[in-house]
Amino acid sequence: MAAIGETLIREGIITTPQLQNALEHQKANGGRLGDALVALGFITAFELKQFFNVVPVVPLRTEQTGLSNSLLIELMLKQAYSEGGTYSLLPMSESLCLTNNVVDELTQIAKNEGLLSIRSASGFNRANHIFELTNIGRQRAEDAFKQSRYIGPAPVPLKTYNVMSAHQTVRQLEFDWDWIRKALGHLVLNDRLLSQIGPAFNSGSSIFLYGPPGLGKSSIADALARAIDSPIYIPYAVEVDGQVIRLFDPSVHMAVDTIQEENQQNDFTVNVSHDPRWKLCRRPLVVVGGELTLSSLDLDYDPVSKFYEAPVHMKATNGVFVLDDFGRQTVQPRQLLNRWIVPMERSIDYLSLHTGRKFTIPFDQITFFCTNLKPSELVDEALLRRIRHKIRLDYQTEPEFLETLQRVCKHAGMAYDPMAATYLVETYYRQASRPMVGSHPRDLIEQIIDRARFLKVKPELSPVTIDAAAANYFVRHE
Repeated sequence: MAAIGETLIREGIITTPQLQNALEHQKANGGRLGDALVALGFITAFELKQFFNVVPVVPLRTEQTGLSNSLLIELMLKQAYSEGGTYSLLPMSESLCLTNNVVDELTQIAKNEGLLSIRSASGFNRANHIFELTNIGRQRAEDAFKQSRYIGPAPVPLKTYNVMSAHQTVRQLEFDWDWIRKALGHLVLNDRLLSQIGPAFNSGSSIFLYGPPGLGKSSIADALARAIDSPIYIPYAVEVDGQVIRLFDPSVHMAVDTIQEENQQNDFTVNVSHDPRWKLCRRPLVVVGGELTLSSLDLDYDPVSKFYEAPVHMKATNGVFVLDDFGRQTVQPRQLLNRWIVPMERSIDYLSLHTGRKFTIPFDQITFFCTNLKPSELVDEALLRRIRHKIRLDYQTEPEFLETLQRVCKHAGMAYDPMAATYLVETYYRQASRPMVGSHPRDLIEQIIDRARFLKVKPELSPVTIDAAAANYFVRHE
């Protein structure tokens, strides 16, 4: 929460002494920093709510974008060059995600510098003009492409991104019993486990889920992340020292303003609700597994395109990051956790450009480490202590297993037969001394459905279909 305190000070809402008093109050009484500030009377509950509901302000002039005119003009020239050398204001506004006012201002500057000329005009309204790159403009675009081949939405400055991330921190969200039960209602989990998961997720910090495979560790993390319904603004790209880092990833960032945008038809001549360089999205969920390497946590610079792709954890900012199959990565678990120690403790991470320039980004995410390996086999106690919450998942009890089976049957549209369920438990679990794994009912029912589809019969839960499914599913150790 340090980033929140610093932002509150920078924006003149509180003073440094007030922040120190609030931190001491928080340490003594628990809770969130914002609650401490309200309790001490340094800020009202309304002001705190407003702080966490900031909308990116629409830039109406070039200086309000926070970017240099040269960067913006080169981005505009490259866009025009890639589309045949001509453009008009509205399509360029859509491409750069800038208002018509800003693009018009950039166009006039470029025209005065001899980079553009008017190819055709219909009346005095510049919105109807078609502009064309001059020879000097084409050369400037080609030179700009040599520096970076990035075209598309204009980036936002790093400082703006960091401030906005502080306003949108995932740690200000609060989740109660009802929310946790609803989010995980489709899973069969006992109250003991829910009473551990609830406070852990509500803390907004790191969570270590461990236990045998097939118990739903990944499903729990996924369900909690998808149940968060407070949207945030995510920029298409971030600018650092003139370099562009592409951040928005359609496979991770799910837009929630699609209908609104379609109604507006991207017409930036009308009043837009927020800076169009940002997209309103669901809080991100990033899931990585055995493919994760240490390099995945650094900027990915493409020497051909000459711009950067944001690392996976930066894409998870203000959301949830799930490291699945922890311990199965090619990198050693100790190395991986060592890489995360500073970010987890200080809520910031350090990245480097290929030029050597280092800078900080917020490390604001709920991090899940999911593993079916023994914690003692992964890292020592000193490293595990850095992960605040450690929760073990155990095998299901018989009532839990049968309830899971009944739910799976209902979801598959298959009649649940208690006699057949008893046969399954007795034959393949009690007699086989096999633990009851929560994923088995789903897998066995899928086997039954596959067989029924092949035989062109209606799938049903019976001793015959259970035997056939078990023969294909369980591995015999001989």
